[in-house]
Amino acid sequence: MQHLPVDARPREKLLARGPAALADAELLALLLRTGLPGLGVLQLAQSLLDRFGGLAGLLHLQRQGVVAPGSRVGVLLTGVQR
Repeated sequence: MQHLPVDARPREKLLARGPAALADAELLALLLRTGLPGLGVLQLAQSLLDRFGGLAGLLHLQRQGVVAPGSRVGVLLTGVQR
C-alpha cells in the first residue's frame, strides 16, 4: 500500500477518521495484513468480498466452518457478528 498517498492508506484513514470512513475491503485488508504474490492486500480483500457476497457471505462461511474462528478473518467476522 506504499503506492497510495498517506491519507488514502487504510490504517492511516482508520486512525484519522475512524472505522466508518473505511470501505469493507479496507477494513478486511487491515486484518489480512498481507496480500499474495502478484495480488495486493486491498485487491485480495475486494476479491474475497466479491467472491463470497460481502461481509455477510464471509460470515456465512464462518458459520459453515469454512473460515476458522481463530484465523484473522474469523476473528474479524466474530467481531462483526456482535
